[in-house]
Amino acid sequence: MAATEITLKVVNAIAEVPAEAWDACANPETAASSGADAGSAYNPFISHDFLSSLELSGSVRNRAGWQAMHLVAEDGGTIVGVVPCYAKSHSQGEYVFDHGWADAYERAGGDYYPKLQVAVPFTPAQGRRLLVRPGQHADAVCDALADSLADICKRSNASSVHVTFLTEAEWRMLGVRNYLQRTHRQFHWLNENYGSFDAFLAALSSRKRKTIRREREDALSNGITIDWLTGSDLTESVWDAFFEFYMDTGSRKWGRPYLTRSFYSIVGEKMRDKILLVMAKRNGRYIAGAINFIGSDTLFGRHWGCTEQHAFLHFEVCYYQAMQFAIERKLGRVEAGAGGEHKVTRGYMPTTTYSAHYIADPRLRRAIDDFLKHERVHVQAEIAEYAEAAPFRKS
Repeated sequence: MAATEITLKVVNAIAEVPAEAWDACANPETAASSGADAGSAYNPFISHDFLSSLELSGSVRNRAGWQAMHLVAEDGGTIVGVVPCYAKSHSQGEYVFDHGWADAYERAGGDYYPKLQVAVPFTPAQGRRLLVRPGQHADAVCDALADSLADICKRSNASSVHVTFLTEAEWRMLGVRNYLQRTHRQFHWLNENYGSFDAFLAALSSRKRKTIRREREDALSNGITIDWLTGSDLTESVWDAFFEFYMDTGSRKWGRPYLTRSFYSIVGEKMRDKILLVMAKRNGRYIAGAINFIGSDTLFGRHWGCTEQHAFLHFEVCYYQAMQFAIERKLGRVEAGAGGEHKVTRGYMPTTTYSAHYIADPRLRRAIDDFLKHERVHVQAEIAEYAEAAPFRKS
């Protein structure tokens, strides 16, 4: 197959792509079982199940400012590549902030929206974004997908293309194609083959070890117990309780929560064995919870909420329980989402994440390019500073 034989099209709903064909590109079974690197291991967020749950539930739709424009590559009628892409009329729900770029461009008389967003909506988790079926000509398909994004941007009168939380390899490949390169930082916990949570604690300095033990005791001191719910445990009554937590936190943090109640029912049915709810119970009722998605080697923490405030309960439900689950399941990593410098003292280490940005207007591009050169230096220095503050015993 030559690159010229690849045909490309845009579809306005993921339902137009058969689930088997999408997942053959996003999460081929061979990658999940062959010990491949993190870039090709099973990632729940780029699966057809997850992305279709967002669309079927109305969490992602045109009226919400997320119009699906998924890119599909075919060869002889076989789907060989896909890209999750959306036309955006705002910059909400992305976790890579470009509001300042939009404001500056519009003050100068430009139209920043619509823009194209290659991403998993509302999900700051790293993973592949140019999803290609494995095969002899996979590189040619990947090149065709990458080259097409700028063309779609121009034909749809969009200002830009933003590929967020992609892999470093994709970031470098798009950089060669004149995408501006941006770095960010998150905090991830690495499982160094710990046999137990106590084995992890033994790797910490004495003071940090004592602090975490005290926090875990205090979090459960008011008669609180913790349940791990997955599979058939994820009933509608459980989702009702969790959605109440999500609405409370979402209303305070974002003003308007992104996900609908039906999203949890749909994704809970489609992905029940890939979801872990950590739920805190007191006096016979759930009072707090966190949702996690299970990859082949990573537990991805997403969001949490509560109806009662208890000291250190957030750390217990979101961080310590996730670490304990990863140890028991022999998962190599916990990704706890965006933000949270407080994670460092609890063993989560600073990690570089990436985004790439195609800016059509050369004037705006020059201004952003200059900004990003300084920002990348700052991010690198910040990561080094946080790494120095790690709680592990010094060798």
